[in-house]
Amino acid sequence: MTEARHLPLTQLAPFSIEPQFVTRVWGYHDLAPWYDRVAEIEPLGEVWLTGDECLIQGGPHRGQTLGSLFEQASPALLGPAAPLAGSPLLIKMIFAREKLSVQVHPDDMMAQKYGQPRGKSECWYALAAEPGAQVAAGLKRGVTLDQVKAGMLDGTIEQSLNMLSVETGDMIYVEAGTVHAIWPGSVLLETQQNSNTTYRMYDYGRPREMHVEKSLEALRLITRAGKVAPIELADRTVLIKVEQFRVERLVVSGSRLGKTLPDRDEPLGLSYLFAAEGAGRVIGADFGPIDLPARGIVAIPASAPSFVVTDEGGLDLIRIAPNWQSA
Repeated sequence: MTEARHLPLTQLAPFSIEPQFVTRVWGYHDLAPWYDRVAEIEPLGEVWLTGDECLIQGGPHRGQTLGSLFEQASPALLGPAAPLAGSPLLIKMIFAREKLSVQVHPDDMMAQKYGQPRGKSECWYALAAEPGAQVAAGLKRGVTLDQVKAGMLDGTIEQSLNMLSVETGDMIYVEAGTVHAIWPGSVLLETQQNSNTTYRMYDYGRPREMHVEKSLEALRLITRAGKVAPIELADRTVLIKVEQFRVERLVVSGSRLGKTLPDRDEPLGLSYLFAAEGAGRVIGADFGPIDLPARGIVAIPASAPSFVVTDEGGLDLIRIAPNWQSA
């Protein structure tokens, strides 16, 4: 097979991305069995799979950061339908040993008001959940802004949260403006707009900055947040499809042509393949084979040459893509 460096400059072969392990006060010291990773000092709470500082693992761009590749080759990565340049999605895994802060994210309009390129809507796909696992997504009906403010200041805001039980396979949408929190008991695959803007409302006594006024400006008393029912199709299960992204489980019976991965109504664009379980491989005539191990991720640029995905044993394949058509 020829190497990806021989492709035309307008084409990019698929490539794997090295995960970035991020410390969080509420995380774990050992991420086994999900990752062979033990914290050096501070606990690990997130694994960023498509962060701007994540390194590309193979091919001609090996060792380059994902963010710099987007700066260099956005059209080849994103395709002609993309309304903006730059990396659109941050995909991560969340490992919560303790409660995360109660928080809220701004929408695009508010983010741009304060000089950020985009807001932050996100979704959580439960890869695993213990009995009794819960998250908060939104506020209870009838809760007022004054009650929210009082709850932030006196530590009673949990009383206003809309709590959801979490089971393995659940998909939960967290629209920008939704007051939310993640509690221990589940392992979540999070897909979000590529923004790190978070306004903390309550943090259980941890010595971190609170953002009372920005939180009150960002939050909405009612949003579309909540569990999303899957849509079963012949060759895929659509887990969520909203303005910012789509997430699907794909059927791979032995092997599957790359051109069949996008849905019929989907314009040419970037996507990511994540192995929730098992292992796969991405194979093409114009580039070397790319392994897709459990919890690994492979980027499929819009300009990628033809390829196939193979099931190397127990592959549970998740496909994630920006939803340009609805943007």
